[in-house]
Amino acid sequence: MRSKVLFALMVLTAGLVAQPGAARAWWNDDWSARKPVAVDTSAAGGNIADAIGTLPVLIRLHSGNFRFEAAKEDGSDLRFVAGDDKTPLKYHVEKWDSLLGEAFVWVQIPDLKPGAKSSLWLYYGNRKAPSAADAKGTFDADTVLAWHFGERNAPARDSSAWGNNSSTPVTAADGALIGTGLRLDGSAPVSVPATPSLAWNAGGVMTFSVWVKPGSAQESAALYSRQDGVSSMVVGLADGVPFVEIADAAGPSRIMGTQPLAVGSWRHLAVSAAGGGVTLYVDGQAVASGAASLPALAGPALLGGAVAQPAAADAGADAAASAPVSLAAFVGEMDEVRLAKAARAPGYLKAEAVNQGPDGAKFLTLGQDEETASWISGYFAVILRSVTLDGWVVIGILAVMALISWLVMVDKAVSLSRLEKANERFLSRFRELSGDMLPKGSVGSHPVGSMGGRLSSEEREAFESSPLYRIYRTSAVEMRGRMSGGQGRALSAESIAAIRASLDSVQVRELQSMNRLMVMLTIAISGGPFLGLLGTVVGVMITFAAIAASGDVNVNAIAPGIAAALVATVAGLAVAIPALFGYNWLLTRVKNASATMNVFVDELVTKLAEAAHRAAPGGVSSPVHAPSSSPANAE
Repeated sequence: MRSKVLFALMVLTAGLVAQPGAARAWWNDDWSARKPVAVDTSAAGGNIADAIGTLPVLIRLHSGNFRFEAAKEDGSDLRFVAGDDKTPLKYHVEKWDSLLGEAFVWVQIPDLKPGAKSSLWLYYGNRKAPSAADAKGTFDADTVLAWHFGERNAPARDSSAWGNNSSTPVTAADGALIGTGLRLDGSAPVSVPATPSLAWNAGGVMTFSVWVKPGSAQESAALYSRQDGVSSMVVGLADGVPFVEIADAAGPSRIMGTQPLAVGSWRHLAVSAAGGGVTLYVDGQAVASGAASLPALAGPALLGGAVAQPAAADAGADAAASAPVSLAAFVGEMDEVRLAKAARAPGYLKAEAVNQGPDGAKFLTLGQDEETASWISGYFAVILRSVTLDGWVVIGILAVMALISWLVMVDKAVSLSRLEKANERFLSRFRELSGDMLPKGSVGSHPVGSMGGRLSSEEREAFESSPLYRIYRTSAVEMRGRMSGGQGRALSAESIAAIRASLDSVQVRELQSMNRLMVMLTIAISGGPFLGLLGTVVGVMITFAAIAASGDVNVNAIAPGIAAALVATVAGLAVAIPALFGYNWLLTRVKNASATMNVFVDELVTKLAEAAHRAAPGGVSSPVHAPSSSPANAE
């Protein structure tokens, strides 16, 4: 037997350990909370089949997927740890706004695999933790320029290790694709400095990438241009169609895309040069390529600047198509400009486009929070933390309704139990004495309701909780009044009807007393679910509004808000269901008490009439003497 008990305890312990949210390896106990982050490059996620390599991944945080109140106000306690829960990852914060509940964080994931799922941990909740952000370490050594455009009326700051800040101030564009972007009106291009790290060797390798949002339809516009003598490179738009043009002493060569970029829409453009070939990418997909070698360029460049270049034929087309063309300055917005002294793999560029673009929710998702030494951890904690203010207001009202309904049910249950016991005791005593309802001798000297002095004062006090006793006492008062004429007489039909009317009025008042406050239960039954539904509808509206404002549409952003909104409905049902069962149970007991009173009134009136008939002259019994005292003797 003991072995069976021990085995059961072991199974129970194993089951508890295996429960979701149970404590697992924790990177550092100084951090009280963590959140799993899943990166999916499989067909169900980013759908990336080519090699990726080390990639700085964007993590969007908002009030729907992160508890800003649990982290430090500036986010300096953030830590990112690899899936092994041991290896810290480099990261930096582009934007952190705990008041508005929005943040953009870049995390370097080493050797990200295609067609697979990987994970990492986001730790937070350590008020004493210093900042560990490392922007220079987030990007690899091949990244020589990385601009986020978080500055306002100041030069763009390079987040890479090379410090290639812009030579001119930038104009911020609020609400860009990722935080703040760059706004270009065609009159003030951004100067890219000439530094040794940005110099290109002839026939070398490079990758340029940028997010572009055309502000208007332009016949020709330069997105990025660089020129040294006859050598140049231009990435631009021709009637909205992206192209890259490379020129050297042998002449220009242009590689054209296929589809124009829609005005007012964000698109990811990338150009990769390696091995005597140039490839143009749009949203991570190769749209054009051609044979062209990167020329030696060491001078400054312009972002969104206008340059005049000789026209070029499309790669492989007739050279006679060449003609001079003027490139205008770009009008629109840009974000996340990157330059690398490496030819990024197609998988890298697609992962970059998918992660940072509208489909980022498929590529990266945030899971549920986990906490150390917290009684409110797990699924229930996630739900409660996501409940909005309006939801708590509705839940508070429902809590008051629940409290009132429970108090009413307890009060009615106690009073009905006392009533039923008193009725049972009174009926037992009444059956013993009802054979002689009008005893011989003077009844005027006995208190009303004492059954001619047969009930002691203790019994009368115990019977006070019985409505049957109160009905009987009323009948005694009625009989005393009718038999005070000096001699007993039979009751007329009118007298019997009058007595029944008095007893019926007492019965109605008793039923009213038993049903008192029952309306509170009906309010809880009918009103609770509707109040809960109101809270749920409002919560769902707020959740979708927050998601629309943040622009991050994924199940982890929607699910906590919807689950929290449904808490109000659960609260409404939690109020209504016990009230429904309690109401029906109490109503059945009230009906039983009412039926008992109906039967007792019929029996009492009949026996009183029979007793009075026997007591009258000519009846079976001796005459009943009139009471010698007035009804003032009552009680």
